Amino acid sequence: MKKSIYRICLAIVCLLAPAGVAPAQSIEEARAAYAEGRFVEAADLARAPGTSEGYALAADSLAIHGYYVAPEDEKAGLFRRAEELAREAVRLDAANPQAHLQLAHAMGRHAQVAGALKALKEGYATKVREAIEEALRLDPKMAAAHVSLAAWHAGALGAGGFFAALLYGASGEEALAHFKRALELAPRDKVALFEYATGLLSLDAGGNRAKARDLLERATGLPPEDAFERLVHQKAAERLAALGGG
Repeated sequence: MKKSIYRICLAIVCLLAPAGVAPAQSIEEARAAYAEGRFVEAADLARAPGTSEGYALAADSLAIHGYYVAPEDEKAGLFRRAEELAREAVRLDAANPQAHLQLAHAMGRHAQVAGALKALKEGYATKVREAIEEALRLDPKMAAAHVSLAAWHAGALGAGGFFAALLYGASGEEALAHFKRALELAPRDKVALFEYATGLLSLDAGGNRAKARDLLERATGLPPEDAFERLVHQKAAERLAALGGG
């Protein structure tokens, strides 16, 4: 009898609760889990409300966990799931730039483990670029999207050189322009500084060494603000150490 009364009271409380309270709480809990490095838990919490914002955060969380934390045999599955979550974010709200950016993020990571032939056959390079460009069309001042598009250009040229320029329109000038724009928008962004340095080294390791070192020093000089930035900070410190002095 007491259990029945409890269930009825709980149902009434749920009905009387203001609309949006539970989803908002879930998103905040997801962000807290993300900040602490509990990325898989963050993904579960973020998708619970069924919103585009939540699915985008869930996709980001799984992609980060897959790339930085998960063992090799789990990466492909995690990136595939992240891509599915990002596509759902886009389906729920095609005007959400973060949804398109996370779709690009997930597809890019998935392509890395799928292998060059499969990635080429399925057109991942073009799809990733298109998703980033859509994010920028929706929000031209989105620093993370400028970083991603710059990294796409630099990464494509670093991997494919002339053929990347010919097949996909990859451009070193575009890479540099978007990196610079990202830092104009977010001059103290650790991820932007690290990716800029990485892109420069990919384009011309010898000629860009001094500039890359300066960017990495700036990146490692900033305190990490969350678990993801701690992971990036470690990568930046390792890259800086590998460059050595001089």
